[in-house]
Amino acid sequence: MADKTPLFDAHLDAGGKMVDFAGWMMPVNYGSQIEEHTAVRSDAGMFDVSHMTIVDIDGPDAQGFLRKVIANDVAVLEENQALYSAALNAHGGILDDLIVYRLAKGYRCVVNASTREKMLDWFEGQAMVNMRIEHKPQVMLAIQGPAAIDKLLVATDLESLDIKPFYAATHGDWLIGRTGYTGEDGVEVMLPAEQGIDLWHNLLQAGVKPAGLGARDTLRLEAGLNLYGQDMDETKSPLVSNIGWTVAWEPAERAFIGRYALQQEREAVSHRLTGIVLEDKGILRHDQPVQTDAGPGLVTSGTYSPTLQRSIGLVRVPVDAGEHCTVEIRGAAKKARLVKPPFVRKGKILVN
Repeated sequence: MADKTPLFDAHLDAGGKMVDFAGWMMPVNYGSQIEEHTAVRSDAGMFDVSHMTIVDIDGPDAQGFLRKVIANDVAVLEENQALYSAALNAHGGILDDLIVYRLAKGYRCVVNASTREKMLDWFEGQAMVNMRIEHKPQVMLAIQGPAAIDKLLVATDLESLDIKPFYAATHGDWLIGRTGYTGEDGVEVMLPAEQGIDLWHNLLQAGVKPAGLGARDTLRLEAGLNLYGQDMDETKSPLVSNIGWTVAWEPAERAFIGRYALQQEREAVSHRLTGIVLEDKGILRHDQPVQTDAGPGLVTSGTYSPTLQRSIGLVRVPVDAGEHCTVEIRGAAKKARLVKPPFVRKGKILVN
């Protein structure tokens, strides 16, 4: 049976259509995915992301542990600063993508719902002697959109919220990160369950629109953000997944897991993950074959973009593929163009 977040009843009260997602009952929408998408682009929407896995790591060996198991380097973080990166296997494949916050005491990692058991087991297997790993289930709310922070202030006793992107602030038992998965401004708030339920209702009263998995997917795709298990997995490295920038090569002596394999691949990267816009009618979907002037590729994610009002996607193609390509949709070759993601950022369309 699928798990339920503490906000399950609140979703039902708001008209949420519930589906099983990565072993959790989550709202796919509350009636109109398009309206939810548009609310985030133009005003403010909120997502229950309590199914994500929060892992707190502290102790004298915490930093050394994370410098070993994460491709980016947590040693550069200031207190309350965050970074995005991937945990790799020895072959350089992506076990998961995650955000790491440096806290006053130790670190907080937020990993995907679908990889919870795998990542908790893997962290335990790599653990050093003088450190502690704690899985910390909490409510996690993503409040996103140009009016997100203003409406959060209305809904809480916060007087102000002056946080730079990829930094966090504490507020009692809350951790508020200036992060998100939509390409808009906003925050992700981690807090105890009862307080999280209260915050949800207060945000509703402040005019923040609930948004489900459907809008979350169209928003993240317009923002050119990867979905683990579709755009990247254990067989693909950061170098072919458009997140090579999350690998910290310096200092050269930091022997993070997967480094040797990445160094070998770096000499001759064969593929790249990039954006694709469909020129003909149709809808791009995961696993559709692509033909480029440099050889075949594959759509990893595809959808109809409410903002662009056309079909967009992410595609893995040969590294030297040119702009024009075709996609096989229901047996027909449809014209398409390769473009550099993101497609939309902070409400602005970035591709023609």
